[in-house]
Amino acid sequence: MEGESPVIIIRNAAATAKINVTKLRGDITVLEGSGGNITVYTGREGTVLVDAGITASRPQITEALAKLSPDPINHLINTHWHFDHTDGNEWLHSFGAEITAHENTRKHLSVSTRVEDWNFTFPPAPAGALPTKLVTTGETLHLNGTTLALKCYSPSHTDSDISVEFKEADILHVADTFWNGHYPFIDYSTGGSIDGMIRAAEANVARVTDETIVIPGHGPIGNKSQLIEFRDMLISVRDKVSTLKKEGKSLEEVVAAKPTADYDAKWGGFVIDGNFFIRLVYAGV
Repeated sequence: MEGESPVIIIRNAAATAKINVTKLRGDITVLEGSGGNITVYTGREGTVLVDAGITASRPQITEALAKLSPDPINHLINTHWHFDHTDGNEWLHSFGAEITAHENTRKHLSVSTRVEDWNFTFPPAPAGALPTKLVTTGETLHLNGTTLALKCYSPSHTDSDISVEFKEADILHVADTFWNGHYPFIDYSTGGSIDGMIRAAEANVARVTDETIVIPGHGPIGNKSQLIEFRDMLISVRDKVSTLKKEGKSLEEVVAAKPTADYDAKWGGFVIDGNFFIRLVYAGV
């Protein structure tokens, strides 16, 4: 990817981002606007956050959290290692939050990590930003009278993705295994792949009902039909790009053939446009 890294662009935008607050079921709320979507669960045992947003948005996030509950932030769950979900780790930990994540999230945050498709190398995170409660396959937490089921995906968006299910409320936070209405980024530098994304999408569809509220990493709050639409888009583009590549076409020739043309109007308006998404898929077929 040429030009300024999207990491810089996204971090700069977060400084002035408006935080949209959407209350779901029970005491569960979603904050949209600072990097990945943040789920907030409030209760007598303290506030639980799923993902931490971007540090530049700290004033707006702090204000939104204060309006939801005066209780301390005791728990933070990272759905994966990417900066737009973990940037706020250090300041939230300084407020008292224990950080839970996949063991590979801690691994990537602990060292200098290069993401080629973002043209960016992340330095090691400070000690206070590192998860201390590590998940390898799954974990069940009981907080504020609710069961939170954490489940690790096989490598998909990255090699560190987990979902968080709020059992009693029937709410599933699937993070960046689902971008609602947007082409997803796939991080090949840390274990992601298009086939892994499709497997995760299929797993997500299998886990939910028509009543389940689905929280994506990016985009509006979703449901089962939108998960199915996302999965079908991934499969269609993967198959078209794979066919062209097997015919011996170069990346430039595949991009020129526009295999995402049917989807660009709906899915191509965010960070990843059709051409960038074709490049990501081509790398994995």
